Amino acid sequence: MKKKYMKAEEFDQKFDNGEDISEYLDIEKARRPGLEQKRVNVDFPIWMIKSLDKEAKRLGVTRQSIIKVWIAERLKQNSI
Repeated sequence: MKKKYMKAEEFDQKFDNGEDISEYLDIEKARRPGLEQKRVNVDFPIWMIKSLDKEAKRLGVTRQSIIKVWIAERLKQNSI
């Protein structure tokens, strides 16, 4: 598939007009700045894992999801 190019001003104008600009985007290379992920390993005591799993099951989410949500909530709470 041949890529289409245009000047930024023209691209912005098409976007502002609500036109479909998807043919000008390379979705495979798209990134969301600040939301890139990096894997980390954390060791938890068994009692904590059991509690996390119980709460995750109650909410219908994965253990990883509940950990991410709780950490995000705490970080937002503490940010100025």
